[in-house]
Amino acid sequence: MSSVKQKPYKIFTPIRDFLSSSYATGVILIGCTALSLLLSNISVTQGYLNFWHYSIPHTIGSINLPENPLSLVNDVLMTFFFFLVGLEIKRELQVGELASLKRSMLPVIAAFGGMVCPAIIFAIFNVNTPYQHGWGIPMATDIAFSLGVLSLLGKKVPVQLKIFLMALAIIDDLGAVVTIAIFYTKSLNLIYFGIAALAVVTVMLFNKFKVKNPYLYLLPAVVLWYSLFNSGIHPTISGVIMAFSMPLIKLEKIEHMHKIPVNYIIMPLFALANTAIILPSNFNGAFTSTISYGIILGLVIGKPVGIFSFSWAATKLGIAALPSKSTYKQLLGMGILGGIGFTMSIFTSTLSYNSDSLQIISKISIIAASFVSGVVGYMYVARFKPATVEHTREAEIDNTGLTEESVLVA
Repeated sequence: MSSVKQKPYKIFTPIRDFLSSSYATGVILIGCTALSLLLSNISVTQGYLNFWHYSIPHTIGSINLPENPLSLVNDVLMTFFFFLVGLEIKRELQVGELASLKRSMLPVIAAFGGMVCPAIIFAIFNVNTPYQHGWGIPMATDIAFSLGVLSLLGKKVPVQLKIFLMALAIIDDLGAVVTIAIFYTKSLNLIYFGIAALAVVTVMLFNKFKVKNPYLYLLPAVVLWYSLFNSGIHPTISGVIMAFSMPLIKLEKIEHMHKIPVNYIIMPLFALANTAIILPSNFNGAFTSTISYGIILGLVIGKPVGIFSFSWAATKLGIAALPSKSTYKQLLGMGILGGIGFTMSIFTSTLSYNSDSLQIISKISIIAASFVSGVVGYMYVARFKPATVEHTREAEIDNTGLTEESVLVA
């Protein structure tokens, strides 16, 4: 009788293990991207491509909302992604790997180098052209994909390096958020901007008077999102603002609540929606544009050069220190994996260009560069031997059921 009861558990255990693993999100995103490209380029599934651009009722009186499923994903659902990113940044700054200046300096400097060098490379190819506005596209590192590749390498990668790459990617995302807020705001409606400012002040007052009930933050959060949506500033920034406004005592619980829907619903939907593109019959055009040169070389070359060179200089000058149990060769491997720019790069491309053809070139270049960075990074890091000390550390984490995040908090 007992064996019969245990059977369903045994059947579903592999699924549970997969969904709880660190590489699950990356694998799902790869699958969604491949599926979306396939469906978009088969004549019998033409309705799939049209679905994301299907016009939906978006005005109720004077209320203006997203006009199609693509906008619904990018403007509404991705706000929750940015909210989760903001929670992770705040947690790391207050109780995690970024809590002290000394520990945070290396990923901060590395992230800065990893943003500056790709932007410069893109600018070299596109300065004084109609495409120069896309310089922010190759700046970001995708957290899910990069950590997903690292997890496939198992114990060849020290825990400290995984933490370094995670911190770098988080800071990278913060840089991308700031870049979007400052440089990708096309016009500003001062009335709605003022309402958004009042919503932020309200949240700040909640914090001052130690309001800990997270549900009381919902109304100002909705007002903030709607005001930004109609002000000209991209509304997803409201996710980061609200994340930084939440009380720390509730942070871990709120973050846990958002991880599953963001990782396994919102990000897959983002991949499906934003890779719903018709691939050109001749890829020469897609890969011979100055846009593609800037994006591909920015991610594949600029990222590792920027991350490694800035990190090397910082350690040699004594400003920062290498993660324990790691080497400069391994650090270069993290820089190569930093060239996986999928989510934030695609998101920035949708803000950089209004033309569908330019967005397609950008997305194809991002996918190609991320693929190359992932494969080369995997092959490079796989050459190194695992450290025995780290075997023990990771085994202890696995046996106790702790996550790397909980180790950071501890």
